[in-house]
Amino acid sequence: MHELGIVFYIIRDVKKAAEENSVSHINAVVMDIGEVSTIVPDYLLDCWRWAADREEMLKGCELKINTIPAVTFCEDCRKEYPTVEHGKICPHCGSGNTYLLRGNEVEIKQIEV
Repeated sequence: MHELGIVFYIIRDVKKAAEENSVSHINAVVMDIGEVSTIVPDYLLDCWRWAADREEMLKGCELKINTIPAVTFCEDCRKEYPTVEHGKICPHCGSGNTYLLRGNEVEIKQIEV
């Protein structure tokens, strides 16, 4: 379960931002998590609750997750399509000359104080 390691990195970054801005308590952290990022949101939330409550400035802090849909671009027909539904092969032209545009993100979007 790599979600626990990710939570430790999130906590490190949030604490650093809070200290730089003289904030003593964080109410919520909003994350953008891509649909194909390999992160299981429920595991991330469980790890968050366990780890955040051990940090004074994060006690009771909520982790909010925005799921970013995965979208792939086809180089041949120049169209976008939903990655999870169709995979690497373009549903418009059948080409495999494609790449992921978005949906692999793992980003702290907002820190609420």
